[in-house]
Amino acid sequence: MEKRKKQAVLFLLAGALTLCAAGCGIEKTSRTKVRDLDFQIIAEEELPEELKTQIEEKKAADFKLTYETPEHLYIVRGYGEQETGGYSIQVKELYLSSNAVFFSSELIGPRKGENVAKSPSYPYIVVETEKIDKNVVFD
Repeated sequence: MEKRKKQAVLFLLAGALTLCAAGCGIEKTSRTKVRDLDFQIIAEEELPEELKTQIEEKKAADFKLTYETPEHLYIVRGYGEQETGGYSIQVKELYLSSNAVFFSSELIGPRKGENVAKSPSYPYIVVETEKIDKNVVFD
């Protein structure tokens, strides 16, 4: 009898998930720029502790994440482990469309002949902007 109860519960859960998925619509993300967003690049020592922890857990691999406080939206782009130091990151775009925030950045490697640390590095960038209740799309 216990096995039948478990099967019934699983069946009901599967049905509920199906109904939830059927009720969700797919909205096409508009790329048309409404306006550029002002931002500032935030140094590690200025980050909220919870965000520092999340970055530390993810930094070895390529990652993208967002973090919100009551006042700000933090957008984080990490490029994973690199063999050496000397990397920088450029913000290419940060703008608002009618239904999303678009963020684009680029990893820039060390210049030829540049004296860089021979140990691995974990380049990432954190930008802070106004809190906006829209999804962030990473390009």
